[in-house]
Amino acid sequence: MEVADVVERISGKMEAKGIAVDRSRIESKIRRLVEEFGVQLAEAERTVMNELAREHSLPSPGTRAQEREIQGLAVGEWVTVQGKVVALTSPRTPAIAQAGILADPSGAIRFTVWAKAKAQPLSVGKWYRIESAVVDEFRSAEQLKIHSGTTISEVENETSLIPKMIPVRDLRPGVGSVRVKVVQEWESSHERMLQAGLLGDETGTIKFTIWREEGKEKLIPGAVYAIYYALVDEFNGRLQLNLSTAVYLPEEGEIRVAEGEAARGVIVHLAPGSGLIKRCPVEGCNRVLSRQNYCPVHEIQKDFRYDLRIKGVLDDGIRTRNILVQRDIVETLSGMKLEEAVALGESSPLGMDEVFYRIRDAVLGRYFQVRGSEFDGRILVKECQKIAFDPGDLAALLNRAGGEAQ
Repeated sequence: MEVADVVERISGKMEAKGIAVDRSRIESKIRRLVEEFGVQLAEAERTVMNELAREHSLPSPGTRAQEREIQGLAVGEWVTVQGKVVALTSPRTPAIAQAGILADPSGAIRFTVWAKAKAQPLSVGKWYRIESAVVDEFRSAEQLKIHSGTTISEVENETSLIPKMIPVRDLRPGVGSVRVKVVQEWESSHERMLQAGLLGDETGTIKFTIWREEGKEKLIPGAVYAIYYALVDEFNGRLQLNLSTAVYLPEEGEIRVAEGEAARGVIVHLAPGSGLIKRCPVEGCNRVLSRQNYCPVHEIQKDFRYDLRIKGVLDDGIRTRNILVQRDIVETLSGMKLEEAVALGESSPLGMDEVFYRIRDAVLGRYFQVRGSEFDGRILVKECQKIAFDPGDLAALLNRAGGEAQ
């Protein structure tokens, strides 16, 4: 069956009812559904016929589609669902009128309303029946596309939605709800970013991001939260939580976060940016300043704040690991508090380099066991302990190296 055949059939049916139609307009609708949205030709024909019937106040030629649960929808399907709009987000392009999350008792899914659809605006907290939407894929997750052939009607529904909490290790791209502890807060990498860091539960850890939007607040490090309807995105093969659509509520109790990656070896390198550093004081920024107190986003900052850290390389003789060590552990390893480091950096002729050399001398070439969360190939160290040099380990490494050289 060809598009031309479908156009001819639709035109014939309408003309048989005494209604003149624009065949080029029908063909354009059919091709857009098939080529842009990946709809089967037969389904596209049914959709256009239904649209023309509504336009000319004719009885619907098709039967009312059976509703589906959100959980279990698959890419490529043409579906009818009923759900509650639990969140709206800012459209990423003028071609999109609205975007957000639709939920029912079985689960939740992202949705996109195309501007060409000229659909009625959806409101948070209301239930809708959405008929003839397309399920496609966005960032490795299913998404509902609402187009010009979709019918939206508000419905009365008193069903209570109780999102199912998902262990961190079981999260998949899409929408998820979790109960987690705020493990770490990181410096923001973008001026629109309100907060970024690491969340965790008994099964694992995951990066989170909160973008600057009205009503959004930062999470408190060390606190436990119930987070509902967060976007689970995949980036560079790793999952992360975007809390732009999420509702997050503080909870009582404690979570023992999975201990994470462990490694041991010798620190063989300290990278630039280690030692005494200056951070941007602008709320939500926290970027490291240059030596001229310049922030790449907020420019020159006079009222900066000092911090300590180590960006290093740990080598166990088989592989190397990048590590990032925060202030409290750096103070313990170097025996130097932040206040002492600041005084030394401001009084020494070498300035902040003197602090770097002191820390370097305290850790470089020494053996440590570290434990923390691994992210983007770097261990974010939460525990660090000096370990005694073992001549047996060195002998084994030398023997193995000698054997490989032969």
